[in-house]
Amino acid sequence: MHISDFDYDLPPELIARSPAEPRDASRMLVLNAAPGHAGSILDSQFRNLPHFLRAGDVLVLNDTRVVRARTQARLERQSGTSRTMEVFFAEPLQDGVWEVLCKPGRRIRPGDRAIFGIGGGAGEFAGTFQESLGSDLHVLELESAHRVLELYGQIPLPPYIDRAPTEADASSYQTVFAHHPGAVAAPTAGLHFTPEILNTLRAQDIQIATITLHVGIGTFVPVRTERPEEHVLHPERFEVSRETATVLQTAAKEGRRVISVGTTTTRTLEFLMMKYGEIRPGAGRADLYILPGFEFKLVSALLTNFHLPKSTLLMLVSAFAGRENVLKAYRHAVALKYRFYSYGDCMFVGK
Repeated sequence: MHISDFDYDLPPELIARSPAEPRDASRMLVLNAAPGHAGSILDSQFRNLPHFLRAGDVLVLNDTRVVRARTQARLERQSGTSRTMEVFFAEPLQDGVWEVLCKPGRRIRPGDRAIFGIGGGAGEFAGTFQESLGSDLHVLELESAHRVLELYGQIPLPPYIDRAPTEADASSYQTVFAHHPGAVAAPTAGLHFTPEILNTLRAQDIQIATITLHVGIGTFVPVRTERPEEHVLHPERFEVSRETATVLQTAAKEGRRVISVGTTTTRTLEFLMMKYGEIRPGAGRADLYILPGFEFKLVSALLTNFHLPKSTLLMLVSAFAGRENVLKAYRHAVALKYRFYSYGDCMFVGK
C-alpha cells in the first residue's frame, strides 16, 4: 500500500464550514458493501436512517464530550524573553498535569511558564513546562487547568473549517448525547442525530448502546510516511460500561447486527474484540490502526462522515467496504456536491 492509494480530489467549496440545520437535514450516501452487491450506491438523507435498520440491531454511539481545549497564553522563558502562543490541551496525564500542543512550540524548555487569562476579568493562571514530548508536544503542570479551559478555552474546530469558533459551535460541535468530557474533536458521525431520530429508532426495537472514546490529538496528525502501515497511531482513552458490554455480547451470540456510529466507536469495539475476543467492560487506551486487510469481528455496518484524503479515517472505511468501492462513492459524492468533513454529510455502509 502507498499513501497515494487513499487520495482523491475535493473542490474546496465542498468543505462544510457550518452545520446542517436542523441536524438531521444532512444528506446520506448509502454504500452497499455486501458480497455480490458491493459498490452499489443510493442517495438518501440522514433522517431516513431508520429505514436502513431493522428490529434487533444494536446502534452504538460514542458519548464523549468535546472540551474547550484551545487557549491563548504568554510564554515566559527563564531567559527573560516572552511571546504569545496557542496552547492546545490534548490530554490529562494526571491531576494537574497535561499533554499540550503548543504553536509555535519549538524551543520551549523545562521551567518555562505559560500565563493564561492575560487581561481577563477572572485573573491570570500560570503553568510550568516539565518536559518536551517531541515536535510541538509538551508536558505542562497547571493545577487550575479545568478552570482555565472553562474561562478562556475555545471549542477546537478543525483547521479546515477555516474560521473562528462562535458560541453556536459550543452546541453544534457536540452530539445531542455527549456526556463524558474529554475529547478534543467531535465524533462527527454522531452530530446528525436528534432526540426525535433516537426515539424513532427505539420505537423500531433497535437497541442503543454507548461507549466513550475521547478523540485525541492523533486526529490532527497527518500520515507522513509513504507506506501507511509505518504510521503510528496515538492511543486514545476509552471506557465501556458493563451494561453496554452485556448488550453487545448478547447481540454477537444471537447473530444480530452491530451498527457502529463513527470511526471512533469502530476502533474501540474492534480493539476490544482483537484483545479479548469479546467486549469486556472497563477502561483503557485504544491504539488499533485499521488498514485494508483487517478482519472486522463485530461491526456489521458503519455510519461515518466523509474524511480527508490520505487520512487514517479514510483507510478504516476502505478496510470495511473496500478501497475501490469507497473511492467510487467519494467521486460520486463530489459529483453530486455532497458536503464534506466534520460539519458535512454522512455515509451509511452496510453489509
